[in-house]
Amino acid sequence: MATATLETYNQSPRKVRLVTNLVKGKKVEEALAALTFLPKRAAEPVAKLIKSAAANATQQGEKVEDLKVENIIVESADMIKRYMPRAFGRASMIRRRRSRVKVTVVPARKSA
Repeated sequence: MATATLETYNQSPRKVRLVTNLVKGKKVEEALAALTFLPKRAAEPVAKLIKSAAANATQQGEKVEDLKVENIIVESADMIKRYMPRAFGRASMIRRRRSRVKVTVVPARKSA
């Protein structure tokens, strides 16, 4: 079992979950192939994160062909809070949401 984490990614967790739910449970090679052709902004960083987790697993003696994406967790990271001027001297808050993504890969023969 190997993990990789993307601490702060500047996109809302809801949008990133659309990408991660697509590859959850697939083999690493299939997941990377699916992310290559996916027209979403989060596809590239998630693919890079899966490659990193696979590289961590190969350091432990596993083969990339045998690895499977067991779990991807997308959490809300810290928010950037800014203010925008509004009418009558008021101000409204703008919340720029960020994501934290954690990937776990395991050998397919052990989990299946």
